[in-house]
Amino acid sequence: MSSTQQEGIRLQKALADAGVASRRAGEELIRAGRVRVNGEVVNQLGSRVSEGDRIEVDGRPVRREIEPVYVLLNKPRGFLTTTSDPEGRRTVLDILPELGARVYPVGRLDYDTEGLLLLTNDGELTNLLTHPRHGVPKTYLAEVEGSPSPAALETLARGVKLEDGYTAPARIRVQRRDEGRTTLSLTITEGRNRQVRRMLEVVGHPVLFLKRTRFGPLDLRGVKLGQWRFLGADEVERLRRAAGPRGR
Repeated sequence: MSSTQQEGIRLQKALADAGVASRRAGEELIRAGRVRVNGEVVNQLGSRVSEGDRIEVDGRPVRREIEPVYVLLNKPRGFLTTTSDPEGRRTVLDILPELGARVYPVGRLDYDTEGLLLLTNDGELTNLLTHPRHGVPKTYLAEVEGSPSPAALETLARGVKLEDGYTAPARIRVQRRDEGRTTLSLTITEGRNRQVRRMLEVVGHPVLFLKRTRFGPLDLRGVKLGQWRFLGADEVERLRRAAGPRGR
């Protein structure tokens, strides 16, 4: 393996680029000794592969040149944002038909959260869109208990202290105030676990309903709840720009 250690790309990236698994899942495959390169088991995460190397997972060759697939899904509540579940619960892949390629969610939406979810087999784009340093904006519509005060809204906008640190500044707008509840629009640039719900809980206004309405330059226009569509080449390029220096 010495010829592949100092050049090429990391093995987990090659697996992600080939649509075999996300980078994180690819790392687990490697650690478990399920990946071979040129006939040898590789279980070191620092291993690299070059263009001519032969990769196998569980004895099956990995096709490294695949057609990229990009999907926009309007996720309903009651579906996990994962590719499988040991408890047999429904996942977002159960909504999609056979696409001819295995796709993976870009980030996550909670089980009880609905809205815009991207799925793709393009590991490079997934990494760009989910890496914190790129700060790709995501907008949510949140219905919360009570009526947030100007001070609470300012706290949300400035940054909320959570158990894993302060959140980045957010854009907050009140959409509607009703008796006992308020509808807010929140735009954040991070992707922490259950972040919007935790932010609103901290300021005393638990979420009653949550929906993601935008991811970078894309929105849900024309895609009803539970429906999906392929992205066009221009939309994919806009996503790449949103994750680059010009998009921040």
